[in-house]
Amino acid sequence: MINHLVRSVPNLFTIGNLLSGVFSITFNMNGYLQTAAMFIFLSAIFDFFDGRLARRLKVNSEFGVELDSLADIVSLGVAPALLFYSLEPPSIFTTIAFVLFPTMGALRLARFNVKPTRGYFMGLPITAAGLLMAGMGVFLYSNALITFALSILMVSPVRIKKL
Repeated sequence: MINHLVRSVPNLFTIGNLLSGVFSITFNMNGYLQTAAMFIFLSAIFDFFDGRLARRLKVNSEFGVELDSLADIVSLGVAPALLFYSLEPPSIFTTIAFVLFPTMGALRLARFNVKPTRGYFMGLPITAAGLLMAGMGVFLYSNALITFALSILMVSPVRIKKL
């Protein structure tokens, strides 16, 4: 019983990540854009701890890895893209950047799940890209060029040292 509870703790943090993303989207849809941005920051906090807890408790699992990626796509891919789209005037470039951000985030996560790296990240992590988007959202600022650049950086061959 206790072993089962311990094994569930990291996944509860992952669910917190996912729910923070869903709340971000909900607040965004209701016009509370800065609150939506804050929920993206909260999702990143949950994302920071879920994997560390799994390793510390020695309860890593394929299920946890996949759940984490699905949560990240919502909270650090779709929610920041939607925040950007809500702030930026409509244009074809805005639409392309809006679609590209979560798509490139998903590709980046899939690549990492198939071929994990040690000591460095291949491409900008979706967490970093999502946090940059949320940071702009806090100040009610958005920029299609920055969003486009972050999208490309996520799938780029650039190596970024892990902290």
